[in-house]
Amino acid sequence: MKLLCLGDSITRAQVSADYTAILRDRLPRFTVVGSGVNHEMSAGLLARLDTAVAARPDVVTVLIGTNDLRHALDPRDADALTKRWGLTGPHDADAYCAHLSGIATRLRDETGARVALISPPVLGEDPGSPAMALAAEYADITREVATEHEVAYLPLHERMLELLGDGGPRYRTGAVYAARAAIRHFVLRQGFDTVSRSRGLRLTTDTVHLNGVGARLVADLIAGFALAPAPFAPAGAPTINR
Repeated sequence: MKLLCLGDSITRAQVSADYTAILRDRLPRFTVVGSGVNHEMSAGLLARLDTAVAARPDVVTVLIGTNDLRHALDPRDADALTKRWGLTGPHDADAYCAHLSGIATRLRDETGARVALISPPVLGEDPGSPAMALAAEYADITREVATEHEVAYLPLHERMLELLGDGGPRYRTGAVYAARAAIRHFVLRQGFDTVSRSRGLRLTTDTVHLNGVGARLVADLIAGFALAPAPFAPAGAPTINR
């Protein structure tokens, strides 16, 4: 059985705790393949699905949207992502919905696999912040797309909010805060959880990438889906009307 995990840097796990490694330990019957691209947006994932289809997976999970949110929240990040990927046209919530719909449709129709869309993780750890409000909107879109296209929905964003409670530091835009976390990990050899604790963070190292607690949340959801008897019913949600 092959489990294919599609996503961005959180799935690639160079600067984030590796949820696919946790899955390999928990799911010995599965060949777990992580396919994450740093800085990837939903448009980029949609464009590279030929490789995913050709991999002939039995189970596919999709964790995308963090960089779509970064693009929407900060003009500097939007400019950097636009230049990096040669983006044209709008890349707002409607575009995210359209891209995710395309991803769900192709994976469902062309792989024959069981497919799950995972809601984007938190941005920052303050539930009352503007970044978190937009992340919650994208989580709602993800749930709606999953229901519309009859694939499973895994509520990562919601599970993370439950653990945060009253919350903590707000989302930090730009690359400096994340780069400092990476330096502490790769140069000073500090674990991701150590970096988090020193910054007063519970689930992330830099308000974006996951520490061990955050990675285990992702692994819990995916393992439950992979081991559940088919079909795994998606969460209920209203029909998309965007």
